[in-house]
Amino acid sequence: MTEVQKRSLLQVARKVIEAAVRGLPVKEYESQDPLFNEKRGCFVTMHNHGQLRGCIGQFEPNQPLLQMVRQMAVAATGDSRFRMNPVTPNELDQIDIEISVLSPLAETSDPLSLELGRHGIYIRKGYAAGCFLPQVATETGWSKEQFLSQCCAGKAGMAPDAWKDPETQVYLFTAEVFGEKDFA
Repeated sequence: MTEVQKRSLLQVARKVIEAAVRGLPVKEYESQDPLFNEKRGCFVTMHNHGQLRGCIGQFEPNQPLLQMVRQMAVAATGDSRFRMNPVTPNELDQIDIEISVLSPLAETSDPLSLELGRHGIYIRKGYAAGCFLPQVATETGWSKEQFLSQCCAGKAGMAPDAWKDPETQVYLFTAEVFGEKDFA
């Protein structure tokens, strides 16, 4: 993605988040940019001074990237983990927004083939599922085994070693990650 495209997506996410947090109508966005009209999965993440304040995404895109960013930005303001402490209008100036544009998921039979900091993971068994974006490995300093185990136990509610079970599906993906801090 070009710097202009990244800035444009961040501006849309910022406008959407500000409207949603203030309880205002959220505008629809359109673009002639071919990239923005590709169906791509994405996550929108909000931090306040390094503390997570919301992160929602979708792997399987059902609409163009521009609409996915809009939808995930609205959803991030309602992240259930922060239901008791949602982002407030007074906090908006301290919020940093990050967008992760995802590659398609690729199932792997060798979870340890993942490259820390390059691959994100999506782990699923039955109705249980969890994911970590690629940057989580870098932020935490976890080993491959810790990355997989923490996703199973902490995100999916499975046993920590569920990723070793042949009936557990492990998918790898990459993400182009950029945020407002990159352009400050």
